[in-house]
Amino acid sequence: MGVLPFRGRSLDERNELARLLQSAKAGNAHARNELIALYIPFILRIASQTAKRYIDPHADDEYSVSLAAFNEAIDRYQDERAASFLTFAETVIRRRLVDFFRAQRQHRARLRPWSEFDQADEDDHVSNWVEVASSIAEHQRREEAAMRAYEIEEYARRLEEFGLSFRELVDLSPKHEDARRNALLCAHAIASDPELVAYVYRRKALPLRQVEERVRVSRKTLERQRKYILAMVLLLSGDFPMLKSFLLRAEGD
Repeated sequence: MGVLPFRGRSLDERNELARLLQSAKAGNAHARNELIALYIPFILRIASQTAKRYIDPHADDEYSVSLAAFNEAIDRYQDERAASFLTFAETVIRRRLVDFFRAQRQHRARLRPWSEFDQADEDDHVSNWVEVASSIAEHQRREEAAMRAYEIEEYARRLEEFGLSFRELVDLSPKHEDARRNALLCAHAIASDPELVAYVYRRKALPLRQVEERVRVSRKTLERQRKYILAMVLLLSGDFPMLKSFLLRAEGD
């Protein structure tokens, strides 16, 4: 059997995906292995897109992380519609890779200072320090860029679920500083309360009455700034540390 394509799958291919997924979740190890083998190209594509570079399955740890994430997705997937499994699996793979990048960055921060790796010749000339420092810094920049790109993509998807777009944020942002601060106060009030956050995700709307009780902002103002506040709630309540820091700093929060 050939590799199932990612888009435009035929009915037979969707049925095969559903069959393998159901069998794998039921404990059929052979079906699980077959499902993983069929989607190795898919796994590599998502890994490469997230890391923003080619992933070598024989040399890069990112491949092992992605493979384990796909296997995790099989166990965690609950929806009966197999067609949406790949979307779920993609999200799990991307999140596990970002966790991996963060762990790697934290690990490097705990390593010994670069100066301990300096080498001196007979005349006490230090060699390779610049090369080592430059290499580490460049690698860190690539990983940070990959994480930023991932967060932007995930945030854009989240906004789309609520009928918003990333580009709209510029137009949605209140023009006056006081208005922006009040809107952000409202967003913080919602994002800090799990019940209100659950309301937002369930209703795709703001809990206006509850916000009015906590923040001195009129209903008229809340309704006028609804989209902006909603976008900020999604940002504050989501797993977007780099993007959150950038946007809130830009807003002066």
